[in-house]
Amino acid sequence: MATLETIVRRTLLIVGIAGVLVIYSGFLFLLFSGSPTTALPWFLLISPWICVYFGLTQTQQIGVINWFSSKCRLPFLSK
Repeated sequence: MATLETIVRRTLLIVGIAGVLVIYSGFLFLLFSGSPTTALPWFLLISPWICVYFGLTQTQQIGVINWFSSKCRLPFLSK
């Protein structure tokens, strides 16, 4: 069972990284070529990162959550 989980995690990680490369390069191409990007839904840019996140190990996922929450703290809530 552990090997199946490892295979699924690696597959998610590979698909997520490939998705980030393809989607963001296409987005940047549209942006720099002058084509309108308003028709692209916002979740299109987030979806490969979800695959990358679930492709990480549990300790790496916790590290990502801790890093992200430390970056998103509001100054008035840090008392």
